[in-house]
Amino acid sequence: MATALLSSAPASGKYKLPDLPYDYNALEPVISSETMTLHHTKHHNAYVTNLNVALEKLDAAVAKGDVSAIISLEPAIRFNGGGHVNHELFWENLCPKGSASATLKEDGQLKNLINVCYDDVDQMKKTLTDMTVAIQGSGWGWLGYNTKSGAVECTTRPNQDPLEATSALIPLLGIDVWVGTGITSKFNRRRPVDFLNIMCFFEFSRRSMHTMLIIETSDPIMLKLFGTLSIGMLLRRG
Repeated sequence: MATALLSSAPASGKYKLPDLPYDYNALEPVISSETMTLHHTKHHNAYVTNLNVALEKLDAAVAKGDVSAIISLEPAIRFNGGGHVNHELFWENLCPKGSASATLKEDGQLKNLINVCYDDVDQMKKTLTDMTVAIQGSGWGWLGYNTKSGAVECTTRPNQDPLEATSALIPLLGIDVWVGTGITSKFNRRRPVDFLNIMCFFEFSRRSMHTMLIIETSDPIMLKLFGTLSIGMLLRRG
């Protein structure tokens, strides 16, 4: 049972750096081509590489029944696994400023839900911005769907802690504080307001509706499991 729960390899083998759905310069001037290239090819790639190394060590430790070694690998899996999971969603959440995908549908279910929880989209953006700017060091600002209350909530996580594995929230929209710091290639500035202007609300809405559909059609047992996924189970879905 323990071996099954700790199974680390995705169906396709090792984790791989995903291709971006746009060019590195597509998000300028909000995020420069230099920043995008660095963050994707170096930072995200490092998370993927280190995650694969940690999971290989995990497989070896599980095979040996070395509980101490298994426990010692948790920080590396949490950090690098979280970094990979967070950034996969992050890249999908971006699109060129002014594109049709950057506009939230006026009569959409997601916008109606945001209006109920935050009065309007602008107030949600302000709340998320204020919380994100207040993060000390690196971390993430998130808008997530609460599987228990049915509401959308703004929150933060330190470092690369993945939202779904550490809360009852399903991630819908994330702001990487590192990118917020270097958003115009000036690494001493944080401008998540600009960042929110290049959010792909089409993808945001699609993910939101998919999440709510799963929750609404799940039985109570599956709902509980879905809302409390461990990081090990989260990685296995890759």
